[in-house]
Order: sequence, then C-alpha cells, then structure tokens
Amino acid sequence: MKGDRVTKQRRVSLVTGGSRGIGRAICLALARAGDVVAFNHFDPDESAAEETLELLEAKGVACEGQRFDVSDPEQVRQYIDHLVDTYGRLDVLVNNAGITMDALMVRMSLEQFERVIRVNLVGAFVCLQAAAKVMMKQRSGCVVNVASVVGAIGNVGQANYASSKAGLMGLTKTAARELAARNVRVNAVAPGYIETAMTEAMPQRAQEAMKAMIPMGRAGQPEDVADVVAFLCSDEARYLTGQVVHVSGGMYM
Repeated sequence: MKGDRVTKQRRVSLVTGGSRGIGRAICLALARAGDVVAFNHFDPDESAAEETLELLEAKGVACEGQRFDVSDPEQVRQYIDHLVDTYGRLDVLVNNAGITMDALMVRMSLEQFERVIRVNLVGAFVCLQAAAKVMMKQRSGCVVNVASVVGAIGNVGQANYASSKAGLMGLTKTAARELAARNVRVNAVAPGYIETAMTEAMPQRAQEAMKAMIPMGRAGQPEDVADVVAFLCSDEARYLTGQVVHVSGGMYM
C-alpha cells in the first residue's frame, strides 16, 4: 500500500477490481497528476496490483491498492473509512469488480448463480452504500457502475452474469434518484465485447460469434470503456445522472 495525506482540493477516487483489464485502464484514465487513485482487488497474489501501482506512480498520483472482498460490508466500510481518514474525502467510486461462472441455465448450480450475484451486484451495492454516506455529507461525489451489454440483451450461458448486470442498471437509476438532491451523481457504463484476459479465455467460436454481433466490426479495448468512465466522472458530465452509456460498438442500440 502506498499513499500520503492530501488536501481536500485533490480528487480521491476508488476503483474496485482495479488491478487488471478494464479496471486498470479506468485507474489510469482517472489519474490526474496530484490526485489520489485507490483500487481494490481480490487476486491471489499482488503482482498485477504492484504493476498497476507502478503505472499510476508514473502519472504523478498518490496511489494505493488493497485486497478485500467487495461483498463484505465490514471490509468495505473499514477501507472507505481508511480513505476518508487518510485523504479527507472520497470523490469518485467506480464499481468495476466482477466475476463470471458461466453455464447453461438448466445446468447452472444455485451456488454459481448466487456467487456471481453476490460479487457483481451485492458487492456494488455494498460499496455504493458506504461511499454514498460519505458523499452525501460532502454534498458532492460521483459513482460509475460498470454493467454490461448482456444486462440489456442477455447471453447464452450467462443467466447469472446477465442478471447481475441488469440489476446493476436498476441500482444505478434508483441510487441516482435518491442521491441527486445531495449533488451526488450515479451513472453506469455497459461495455460490449472488450478484449481482456476474461474474454480471451472464451472459446474461439464464442469469441467470433460475439464479434459478428458488433456493427463496428471489431472488439473494444479497455481504454474505450475507461475514457467514458473518466468523462462521466468529470465536470463536463455535471448534468448527467441515472444514465447507462453503452460502450459496445453498436451491439446495443
């Protein structure tokens, strides 16, 4: 863990699932010199997290990474309390942490279904709830939930994942309505087929089928999602809340 005490003028961001893939790209996109970027991960080792820290340090930000379970309210509360105690505030939360446990619906175990919901949806709720309490007191803040195109269109073998991401879209809109009066904005991005380690693990036939659904004719990159997240967290998006922005090359229109 790395970090230092900063003044309230610096933006403090927390990205869950930030050690690799889309999460890492989001950390880097939010990294404005002089600001603070913290991230969570649940990797079995620290190698990816350490690499992300090095990349962030090169951008001139105070940074830290911590391993904890986003679906555990006590672990989340302790870490957000640490951020506020250390840096004085919390300005941005990006709920990016997520897992997949694919299987056809009729073969999917209840454990597979509940585990994905627990991390992807309950975890986002737990983090959002804890962050909202801080942001409401500040009367400022921004939350971006990373959903998925499959939450809108479904996908074979992903009843659990699609359900979690559809739920995340509903959570986004409800939280946006509840928090708007305190000047806290809540939006979501819904990536399509993005080239990451997770999608590379898919069977080749499945990868080709997904690419064939993209009108723009190519898979997206993590930076395509991260740039939209960074915009939603910026002052330029100050009048946007409750929106789900699809970043999918046209898979969903």
